[in-house]
Amino acid sequence: MRAARALLGIDQQTLADRAGVSLPTIQRMEASQGTVRGVIDTLIKVVEALDAAGIELIGDNARSEGGGRGVRFRERAPAAADRNTGSPRARQGRTLVRS
Repeated sequence: MRAARALLGIDQQTLADRAGVSLPTIQRMEASQGTVRGVIDTLIKVVEALDAAGIELIGDNARSEGGGRGVRFRERAPAAADRNTGSPRARQGRTLVRS
């Protein structure tokens, strides 16, 4: 969600307003480790607000149907991950967003 906001150039309050949810809800969602957690209706509102703004969320192992560029962590081979002293986050294959 943070990456989506960055692409749009909006803050948490603006996303909350566009989705019709509270600021603390957006803050909790963004603070989630890994999978974003929340009430399904709230998640849908946020995804719909991002979609309306032109953001396509790309799931794990999913292809983007649209053209253009996207950003996500690539899956690393176990041997490469052992040699890499980077953050565990970079090895988790998290998906970011594209516009």
